[in-house]
Amino acid sequence: MVRELRPGVWLLELGLFPPLASNAYLVDERAVGSDGDALTLVDTGLWWNRPTIGDELDAVGYGPTDLDRVLLTHYDLDHVGGLNRLVPAFDGPVSVGRDDLDLLAGRAEPALLHHKGLFHRASRRLFPLPELTLEPLDDGDTVGGFTAYHTPGHNPGHVVYHHADASAAFLGDLVWAGDDGGLTTPFWGDSYDMDELRTSIGALADRIPAFDVAAMGHGDPLLTGGSDALRALAEQV
Repeated sequence: MVRELRPGVWLLELGLFPPLASNAYLVDERAVGSDGDALTLVDTGLWWNRPTIGDELDAVGYGPTDLDRVLLTHYDLDHVGGLNRLVPAFDGPVSVGRDDLDLLAGRAEPALLHHKGLFHRASRRLFPLPELTLEPLDDGDTVGGFTAYHTPGHNPGHVVYHHADASAAFLGDLVWAGDDGGLTTPFWGDSYDMDELRTSIGALADRIPAFDVAAMGHGDPLLTGGSDALRALAEQV
């Protein structure tokens, strides 16, 4: 189901139920009052979803050919798998955190005895990404109106994207929606290093500009007070 969170920012709900359900987000910079005019997709869900990423884009009135870029918060199959459903119609650039791109490309070898490291060694062979232009991002890099914040812990190259004109932060799996209407940390078994993740939450809360929409990868996004909720979680962890 598609929901417009604010003018120019849509939630694309992919998958029927957790843990297969995940969120993608569409940002039309022309509609958020930005100087840019790009149509950006943040994350893509799994390679198979009901509804599909194509169905969700169609519900907003767009198709893969309309996309100017894709931003990935991190390399996990429930965030990158849908790229295979966008090609060949989409052939634009895909941005991903440098450390996750190194992991994906085989330039970094996660520990064999680490639960997620072993999974990534297997998944990058079994489910390769399509042939697209993959662009590495470092902390502080900008892509259009988006600023990338390196937030390791869940993944080595996890990235949060902040868009000032949209007053939104696309948080990936740095945080999940909490039962109390706020934010919480992800399940430890789905992360590389929970201590590093908690440190990233605190560091991000200290340096990211204020934002309303907290757009996380799992659960209902917060439409107001997003940065306040992030700071509240940082104080807890």
